[in-house]
Amino acid sequence: LNLFNQFLSPTLMDIPLMSLALLLPWLLTPKPMHHWLSNRLTTLQSWFFNMFTKQLMLPISLKGHSWSLLLTSMLMFLITINLLGLLPYTFTPTTQLSLNLGFAIP
Repeated sequence: LNLFNQFLSPTLMDIPLMSLALLLPWLLTPKPMHHWLSNRLTTLQSWFFNMFTKQLMLPISLKGHSWSLLLTSMLMFLITINLLGLLPYTFTPTTQLSLNLGFAIP
């Protein structure tokens, strides 16, 4: 063992868990449905996204509303990733410096 092993990306059977942790929030987002009525989970998620965007963009001028989609999706992605870290035997990818720098560059 090395002193720097604590900074390695965790793996399970040589599969990096970083990729699984980054894909899971995208699998949890609601998909467009072809039904008139949707189920309760999709309705609740849509309501939450709409209220979140409304509260986030309320104090911003109309010129700043062009950033609402990018900002809302980034914040929802970060919230979901960090909430998944609360599960036992999991980790949050935001502990990796490379992910934080990747979010900061654009």
